[in-house]
Amino acid sequence: MFDSLSEKLGGILDRLTRRGALSEADVDAALREVRRALLEADVALDVARAFTDGVKKQAVGVEVMKSVTPGQMVVKIVHDQLVAMLGAEGQSIDLHAAPPVAIMMVGLQGSGKTTTSAKIARRLTDRQNKKVLMASLDVRRPAAMEQLAVLGREAGIDTLPVVAGQMPPQIAKRAIEAARLGGYDVVMLDTAGRTTLDDEMMNEAAEVKKAANPHEVLLVADSLTGQDAVNLARAFDERVGLTGIVLTRVDGDGRGGAALSMRAVTNKPIKLIGTGEKLDALEEFDPSRIAGRILGMGDIVALVEKAAANIDAEKAARTAERMRKGAFDLADLREQLVQMQSMGGLGGLMGMMPGVAKMKNQIANAGLDDKMVKRQMAIIDSMTPQERRNPDLLKNSRKKRIAKGSGTTPEAINKLLKMHRGMADMMKAMGSGKRGMMGNLGQMMGFGGGGAPSPEQMAELAKKMPGGKLPGMPGAGGLPPTMPTMPGMPNLGKFPGLAGLPGAGKKK
Repeated sequence: MFDSLSEKLGGILDRLTRRGALSEADVDAALREVRRALLEADVALDVARAFTDGVKKQAVGVEVMKSVTPGQMVVKIVHDQLVAMLGAEGQSIDLHAAPPVAIMMVGLQGSGKTTTSAKIARRLTDRQNKKVLMASLDVRRPAAMEQLAVLGREAGIDTLPVVAGQMPPQIAKRAIEAARLGGYDVVMLDTAGRTTLDDEMMNEAAEVKKAANPHEVLLVADSLTGQDAVNLARAFDERVGLTGIVLTRVDGDGRGGAALSMRAVTNKPIKLIGTGEKLDALEEFDPSRIAGRILGMGDIVALVEKAAANIDAEKAARTAERMRKGAFDLADLREQLVQMQSMGGLGGLMGMMPGVAKMKNQIANAGLDDKMVKRQMAIIDSMTPQERRNPDLLKNSRKKRIAKGSGTTPEAINKLLKMHRGMADMMKAMGSGKRGMMGNLGQMMGFGGGGAPSPEQMAELAKKMPGGKLPGMPGAGGLPPTMPTMPGMPNLGKFPGLAGLPGAGKKK
């Protein structure tokens, strides 16, 4: 979502960091461009003005002008100001109340309230071991209640049975009572929406709040709605009273202005962001990490969290041991590709790596995308088990058969085999420990020990991110093995922390 804003801000700040010294005129000119970039990203005018005024107040000080690297100091100031605008510290859903804790979901029709309700319910069930009941209060939209019931069955979450003729406040009271009698910890109240703001919707939401007395009132807002989302948040906060915001479609191509404006305008925290359609595509909103993504600093903490949530540690350890012994075959390679897909795909992972945002055009020109990964998996799927175990069997006739079966070409198969050989050689040379992918991530961040970093180490890492570089990031073994060895990888040598990777510093 922040790609356009990130690209523009990155270009502006890069020009500052290349200067040996900064004058007040340099800062003024850069901040005019920053304000323009924010406005183009749909950030509210008063928020953009307050942001640039806050940066200027710090950036024209004597300490910055006499700094050894004044441009980098300005980058840090911009980062800190972004964090302040986004809320300084992340806040999660508050469950500190007598059960059942009622969470009321409000928003316009089509913003994703029902799906987000199911996502939150599943998250609370899986991560906090809470017993959750979901209830649909939408008596107007056809099949709204059935949609929530279907999502409940998919997520393994109980839903309140439908009683015909009841109005939303009555359903809310019945849901609270059913949750109390059933020993539920949390009850999700999915209210009705409209295509636009109107008094009827607001009055209904106010009646539901009065009947249920929810502990949390979360506004679900579509990130693609731009500045209208700010007006929406302000209206709901005035009429209903919000405790937090959930942004959906953050994985889309919106310009990001809603996320940057809503917190500043309403003074209500953005608690969660939806990053996809699947029920597990929900992340906590961390201002520092989001600011890091916007400024192209990456988000290593999120990368580690994705690895921890999606990678089978025992399977990864077995694969690492096979790599160490030089027994890494094409079936193992396919498993690595599957793991990468489960963590968000090539694009999602590379977007979390520091400095990679600046390579976007190179990556696109090299054809590095999730379609390429799927083609590679199709090639391996078209092989026999014997061919996967022993790639040396793949002569021309077999390659033609595989190419036909996978819808690719023999040249694509040759590239895949070359990549596999490079990975096998690299991992055999590195193989002095049973780290697996998580260990590689830990090593990449300079923590050593061959294991994943601890929460304390991750927190310390996050504090160091504003400077734009991650301390102690060695090259070799840094990324999950499949990432640096993709065929056609562009020149990585000039990007911090990536210089030691296989192929770094070599042109395609």
